[in-house]
Amino acid sequence: MYERRDARAMLLTGKNVVLTGANRGIGASMLEVFAANGANIWACARRSNEVFEARLQALAGDYGVQIFPVYMDLSDEESVKAAARGIVAAAKQVDVLVNNAGAIFTALFQMTPMARMKEMFDVNFFSQTAFTQAIVKAMLKGGGSIVNLSSSAAIEGNEGRVAYAASKSAMITFTKVIARELARYNIRANAIAPGLTQTEMMESSTSADGMQQTLQRIAMGRVGRPEEIANVALFLASDLSSYMTGQVLRADGGLLG
Repeated sequence: MYERRDARAMLLTGKNVVLTGANRGIGASMLEVFAANGANIWACARRSNEVFEARLQALAGDYGVQIFPVYMDLSDEESVKAAARGIVAAAKQVDVLVNNAGAIFTALFQMTPMARMKEMFDVNFFSQTAFTQAIVKAMLKGGGSIVNLSSSAAIEGNEGRVAYAASKSAMITFTKVIARELARYNIRANAIAPGLTQTEMMESSTSADGMQQTLQRIAMGRVGRPEEIANVALFLASDLSSYMTGQVLRADGGLLG
């Protein structure tokens, strides 16, 4: 369990956070790190899950915060809009939005069907932008921070990841543009580009050979832990990064070109 912090050291005390992809991987670590730092959270997942909801209740009790489950399918535009409307209808200030949810597909360019390409953009880009458009309405009055999850693949152009990398690259450009447009409302927008991170997604999408080849290019010689990415998100969500916007932070252990 994430180490409990002294109340004076909590970085998100009283803040309201919307977190997508909160059910597993990096998102599950973000959920605990944010709760441990005093945030109230709308925790978004794809479908209703008793184990997930039990964890939300446990975290809320452990850290004395409020955590509300929200369910939406990122491949379904109406589902995304309905989830956003439900959050905005709560009539509470949203201080932080973390667009963490996403999907991955691996295949050489010539073997990537256009249907798969469109699916990656629907899930990793269009759904995120539509969700952000809606949630920003609850941020305009008090300002806040938007944290978008991109990927080192968007920067490195990893072989076999044309659909995934392109959709995550779009998230970087999206972040930079909205950072300029929303700064007047005291809303910051930054992105994180994680490298290999120990998640189910990594295990299901990276071969043993591919893993070894990548490890040889990582200065630190290991994959990242989900909580290490979550801590970067915590920094960007908090006032510690109050003079940062439009930036892309690489959390990849020193991935060398």
